[in-house]
Amino acid sequence: MREWKDKQRPILINNWEATYFNFTGEKLIAIAREAKKLGIELFAMDDGWFGKREDDSSGLGDWFPNEKKLGCTLKELAESIVAEGMQFGIWLEPEGISEDSDLYKCHPDWAVEIPGRKPCLSRGQLILDFSRKDVQDYIINRITELLDGIPVTYVKWDCNRAICNKFSRVLDSSRQGEFSHRYVLGLYRVLEKLTEKFPGILFESCGGGGGRFDAGMLYYMPQIWGSDTTDAIERLSIQYGASFGYPVSAMGTHVSMVPNHQTGRVTPLSTRGCMAMAGTFGYELDINKLTQEEKAEIQEQISIFKKHYHLIQYGDYYRISSPLEGTCTVWEIADPSGREALVSAVYHHVQANPVHIRVKVQGLKDEAGYQLSLHEDFKEKHPGKRLPFGFAPGEVISGAALRQFGFVVPEALNGFQAWQIYIKECPSTTFSS
Repeated sequence: MREWKDKQRPILINNWEATYFNFTGEKLIAIAREAKKLGIELFAMDDGWFGKREDDSSGLGDWFPNEKKLGCTLKELAESIVAEGMQFGIWLEPEGISEDSDLYKCHPDWAVEIPGRKPCLSRGQLILDFSRKDVQDYIINRITELLDGIPVTYVKWDCNRAICNKFSRVLDSSRQGEFSHRYVLGLYRVLEKLTEKFPGILFESCGGGGGRFDAGMLYYMPQIWGSDTTDAIERLSIQYGASFGYPVSAMGTHVSMVPNHQTGRVTPLSTRGCMAMAGTFGYELDINKLTQEEKAEIQEQISIFKKHYHLIQYGDYYRISSPLEGTCTVWEIADPSGREALVSAVYHHVQANPVHIRVKVQGLKDEAGYQLSLHEDFKEKHPGKRLPFGFAPGEVISGAALRQFGFVVPEALNGFQAWQIYIKECPSTTFSS
């Protein structure tokens, strides 16, 4: 984790919503190959690559590659993707175990269950007892053997269910109340060993989405998947809430396909990109099913994100308006020096003849002059429309004016419109106080 704390994170593509469990090694390589052409840097292989794992009812815990399904060894698959010019990542859920797995058949006592009671399944699985040292040692050794010698850059560490029926067979009845604490300490021991063994791997935490957003996990993993809900409008409130406790650089965010797989909502690709840029940024879709126009837009999104990477990841975050009220959610990220800022606005409710959305910009220098621009060729894409903001195109505005009076966000031209407004200092212009 320490190596990745301040290191620029790669833009990744995850195959989950593109394929779910239905994939081959060739299909994964094809996705990675096309992604590379668009500027994506890392391919992350999600659930379904190991054991007897064709759905979520079996195989969890059997961390041995299914070479028949992949058509090759894990090492060969990783090397093939690296040969395409991509980094390689992999999904794991080491804390989970399926009843229909070789691991459970060999060690049923390793699962968290209360003897004599019917097991409490969630997502068809149980939890391994990480309060036990023998379980910890097994996971440390198995994952080490799995990753050793393979060019893995990224690991998504998932945990898709909460722990209930808390009971450990190695604790006597008077100490069962210690279970939760001992479980977390055991998990930390496993993570300490693995992150020390593989310092070059970027670990991302995940808990059925955002269930593992906590400072303890961030000690080992510098980013956490925000939510399995990838709908851009749902993400407005998810990421807004997370921003009260965590920086943008800790939030795992992806552009997904539409209609969205969780909500069925259709949002513009530009809006999905705008939301995903308020985090670590990546994609979760079958890139081979996109049109040439959509692929060109993805290239543009990646170019914008890379251009403003340090501003987005390390700038000062301002919540301008809430997704819980009004028609438009607005947030701003300003460089601590006051030289530049990026304002993002997403319309979550479109009205006829709406009231203008005015943004009072924070974090700039009162006496400095600034120019505003949209991250698109506005005139070409919207002929006949006047450049918005409430003042003349190219006009230089003082930081004080932008703070006190602000600018007008362009109106929504369609449902769920998003705008990104870049504000840059003009060093040659100053205003007297």
